[in-house]
Amino acid sequence: MADILKDVPLRVVQVEALVVMKIIKHCSQTFPTTATGFLVGMDAQGTLQVTNSFPFPTTDLPSTDGHHDNNAASNLAAAAPRAKINAAYQNEMIRNLREVNIDANNVGWYTSANMGNFVTLNMIENQYYYQKDLNERTVAIVHDVSRSSQGSLGLRAFRLSQPFMAAYKEGKFTTESLQKSNLRHQDILVELPLQIHNSHLLTSFLHQLPSNPPTAEIPFPTDLAAISVKDQNNHGAPLFPNFDSLDLSIDPFLEKSCDLLLDSIETHHTELNNYQYYQRQLGREQAKITAWQLKRKAENASRVLTKQAPLPEDEWTKLFKLPQEPNRLEVMLNSRQVEQYARQIDGFTAAISGKMFAVRSNLIPGETEP
Repeated sequence: MADILKDVPLRVVQVEALVVMKIIKHCSQTFPTTATGFLVGMDAQGTLQVTNSFPFPTTDLPSTDGHHDNNAASNLAAAAPRAKINAAYQNEMIRNLREVNIDANNVGWYTSANMGNFVTLNMIENQYYYQKDLNERTVAIVHDVSRSSQGSLGLRAFRLSQPFMAAYKEGKFTTESLQKSNLRHQDILVELPLQIHNSHLLTSFLHQLPSNPPTAEIPFPTDLAAISVKDQNNHGAPLFPNFDSLDLSIDPFLEKSCDLLLDSIETHHTELNNYQYYQRQLGREQAKITAWQLKRKAENASRVLTKQAPLPEDEWTKLFKLPQEPNRLEVMLNSRQVEQYARQIDGFTAAISGKMFAVRSNLIPGETEP
C-alpha cells in the first residue's frame, strides 16, 4: 500500500485553518527572527493533509556586551529543522500524538520569510534533509510575514525537484555537471497548490456571520473622514468591505521589493565577476602548462638524440595547481530569488497600474474621458 501511495504524485497541500493560525502567530511573534516548526498530518491519495504544527524550541544565545546578535539568532533558527536536539524533540512529539490516536506522520516543516526572501541555502538544506532522511513526500510551507501584514495572506508550499535532489546528493555544481544534467534555477523548487480546509462546524459558523442586507437607504458620507471611521450604527454585515482598495498611494512593499531586487542583481554581478576571474586564472595556468609541456617535449627530443633517457612529461601536475571552480549553487539560488522578486513586483504593479488607469483623466492635465 505504501508503494502505491508513493507512485501517486502530490497534487495539492491541504492545511487546516487552525494550523494556518498557529503558523501565523508563531511567525509574527518571532519576527524579524526566522521562525521554524514541523508539520504532521497524512498523505491521502495525492493530497497532503496538514492537520497540526509545532514550533521548534528556541535556543537563547549568550549576549555580548549586553547586545544580542540578531543575525546569529536568525541563522540558528533557520537551521533548527535539521538540528539533532530538534529531531529528538520531533520524534518525541510524534510518539505522544500516536498514543492519543492523532495524525502523527511527518509531512514537512514551515518557516517564516520577510519580503519574499526565502530561497536560501538553509531552506534548501532543511528541505533536502526532510525529503532524503525523514519522508520523501514532505513539503516546506513558507509564510511571508511582511506580505501578510499588507492584508494578503502569504502562504506557499514548496518541494525540491528530483533533478535537483540528485545533483545535490552528488554535491557537484560545476559548469560541466550543470550542462550535463541541464539543471536550471527554475528547476530547484516545485510549488504545490495550497488549500485551507475548515471543519464542518467552523464552516457552518462562518455562514451564519453575514447578516441580511440593510433595507433602508444608507446615507452617503459627507467627507473623507466619515469614510475611514467605522459605522457606529453597524450598517451591513460584520464582514463589510472597506475602502482601502481605493488608495492610490504606491505600496511600500513594492518599493522594498524593488530595492531587494536590485541588491540581488548586484549579488549576481558579483558572482559573475568571480567566475570570470576564475576563467582568467584558469586560462593563465593552462597557458603555463602548455608552454611547460612544449619545453619538456623539446628537451626529450634532444635527449633522445644524445641517447639519454627521456624525462617524464606528467610532472606538471606537481608544479602547477589549477584554480578551483567556484560553486555554482549560490548563483542558482540567487537567480531563483531574483525570479521570486520579479514575480512579486509583477503582481503588485498589476494592481497599482489598474488604479492609475482608472483615474488617468484626473492625473493627466488636459485629458478628459471620451
